[in-house]
Amino acid sequence: MKNVSFVTLGIIFLFLIGTASASSQYGSIDVYYNDKILPGKEIAKPVLKIGEPFKVRFDFTVNQKCYVAVKLSELGKDNFVIIDGPTLKMEEYYRTIMEENSTEVFEWTVKPTEKWAGGSMPLDFVYQVNELGAGGEILVKGEFTAAYCIISNEHYEGKIPISEEQPVSETESSPTSASTPAFTLVGALSVIALVFALFRR
Repeated sequence: MKNVSFVTLGIIFLFLIGTASASSQYGSIDVYYNDKILPGKEIAKPVLKIGEPFKVRFDFTVNQKCYVAVKLSELGKDNFVIIDGPTLKMEEYYRTIMEENSTEVFEWTVKPTEKWAGGSMPLDFVYQVNELGAGGEILVKGEFTAAYCIISNEHYEGKIPISEEQPVSETESSPTSASTPAFTLVGALSVIALVFALFRR
């Protein structure tokens, strides 16, 4: 029964897969898989283990100042888990205002779950560009497949990304920044002592 489902969904996927890049009069999108650009109509078709992380990146360029909303999308639910990125949930939009002739980089680190082990599942990118202002007109919107993932039955046992393995608190200072005030204080005292000595002369 599961094999029949794979075949049926595979046929559906063939109709849903778009080009791995997009362009219009309002701008363009360049797509990267694991830091490698996907030229033209090429779509990444990786063979992944369950839980194996990969990166998808979208260099989004606009020709005018506008409001942009982007998200990662999937067919069904719980097929992928976002490890890191502008959003941490599938189907959740990230929204921003972009300046004229500017480029914004949207990058996610994602891993497949065991839900479709032994099968295939596309990971899609959805975008919408609106005019600025309340009720701004939709200038362009679209969706395309960034990666068509073939998921094996094996579990990934490699290195866990740092963002998932060792989360760093936003309030925690780095070693460099923590030591900086001490050097600043010593420097300030030295300057004061030098000025005092000059005045005494």
